[in-house]
Amino acid sequence: MKSIFLSHKQLFDSPLSIFHVIGTTAQATDLILITMPDEGFSIDGGNVNYFLADGECADRLGRDYKCDTCAIRPAIVLEPGDEKLLSNARKLSDVVTVELGSFPCDVLESSMRDMAEKQFKEGKLKKTGATYTIAGEARDVYRLGAKELVRIPVTEEKANGYVQLSDGSVANITEEVFLEVKPIRWYYDDVNRLLICGKAICAGLDYKEASEYINEKFLEELLAVDDEEESSSDIGKAYHIGEHDELDTIRAFVEANIPIFIHGLAGDGKSDRVKEIDPQVLDIELVNETPETINGRAIYNESKDEIIDIKPVWLVKLERICEDGQLHILFFDELTNATKQIQAIIFKIVLERYVNNRWPLPANARIVAAGNDREESSVAHDLAEPLFGRFAHIYIKTTIENWMPWAVGKRINPYVMEFLANNDLYLRTAFTGSEGYADPRRWEMVSRLLDSSDNDFALIKPILGHDTAEAFIRFFRAQEEITDLAKYTDEEIEHLTVSRKYQIAQQCLYAASKKPQEAEALVEKLGPEFVAWFSYVLDRKK
Repeated sequence: MKSIFLSHKQLFDSPLSIFHVIGTTAQATDLILITMPDEGFSIDGGNVNYFLADGECADRLGRDYKCDTCAIRPAIVLEPGDEKLLSNARKLSDVVTVELGSFPCDVLESSMRDMAEKQFKEGKLKKTGATYTIAGEARDVYRLGAKELVRIPVTEEKANGYVQLSDGSVANITEEVFLEVKPIRWYYDDVNRLLICGKAICAGLDYKEASEYINEKFLEELLAVDDEEESSSDIGKAYHIGEHDELDTIRAFVEANIPIFIHGLAGDGKSDRVKEIDPQVLDIELVNETPETINGRAIYNESKDEIIDIKPVWLVKLERICEDGQLHILFFDELTNATKQIQAIIFKIVLERYVNNRWPLPANARIVAAGNDREESSVAHDLAEPLFGRFAHIYIKTTIENWMPWAVGKRINPYVMEFLANNDLYLRTAFTGSEGYADPRRWEMVSRLLDSSDNDFALIKPILGHDTAEAFIRFFRAQEEITDLAKYTDEEIEHLTVSRKYQIAQQCLYAASKKPQEAEALVEKLGPEFVAWFSYVLDRKK
């Protein structure tokens, strides 16, 4: 496998057949937008000038045209056997695309940026140990939940004094931007054994520097397998001390064949974490089971005058799932809500890996259980000490920091993510028994409701309860009114109620980052008590 620039002949003189379908233009990534100068002739309609072999280039309109400022659009020549490295093949019209390797091309989703910035400034954003060469400089790769990020300074202002990124957001030359490391998709020309990148990936290098990068480092970084950064104090030791999130910890015990009990509040996503490790998990909700459905049942065969034992249905399903030889999880959910008799049966299964002393669990089956503790559920029981002792116990807690990466991956409604990113105390509210309340699972319900109702906020109260639903609506209504802060006259303010003045002060808080002078001026009109409240909350937020 070798990375190259496309040649002038492949693109223009005797173009490859694939270019008759896809055209010769190349789209600019966000990485290019923040590292490549644009004097009006480098980028057009999202497309960008890019280098060809022998110092030639294609312009932003896909023409054979000499350009001074260019980006890198790589191609890869495949050798026999390299095809096994390609993944996720798709056919669009007459063109096949595949994935190979990863690169930090696109800006991180807006819902995650504040979280990433906060963790970076607090020193909590963990390095993976990998780097990417950006504009000739090695940049560290960080991990945020399941995402890998690279932090890049904006080095090129555009004509308007700022860079507009692909998602519509803007950044100026004083900022640093988080780019997400994502798989790269290539056009696959199987006749010429060639991969052609659908985008120009990076910029900030002259032709000589770009050629050296393509020939020496590009493939190594593109195909790098992530290794967690090792502590220098552990080098040379026969052991190491790694850092693990909840998912990594659960996965480690599953692979070691150690039964796990997951503790967590209702709605914390205990079963979701298990399903993320094994999408084919066999989930048994013990609160709905009887001794017979767990242990199997005995039937008297009158013709043979004998008792026949019949396997439980769940065991038959588990055996079928495990036929592929991969590790699969048997998940006993709500174990603390099961009766003592059911708990005793589960203890035998966990201890002996046999069902009813007759049928063994598949060798590649792994046991995970979960349940609520007594302090959070009136119907929960304590686990008997022998049963408790058969498990490793993992305690999970859902926070905005670990919920948000999951929410992005699950395509949770953006209104839900934006509200919780700014109001994390509403991730979970108290259960009263008289109306709806909030927890991570119920926010997912809100997301589905908004998606199916074209974002009708009036429908969310039955899920979240009155106070949380009102806070949700008020948050977005206030944002809409931010642009109208200056509309209030002194006479109008004088006749406002105290509660309405506090609502306006809250709008000013939302506006403070974008319109600080206008927001502060309006708060001063409201009166000194509102100025004091505004200053206190603003300082706390900072």
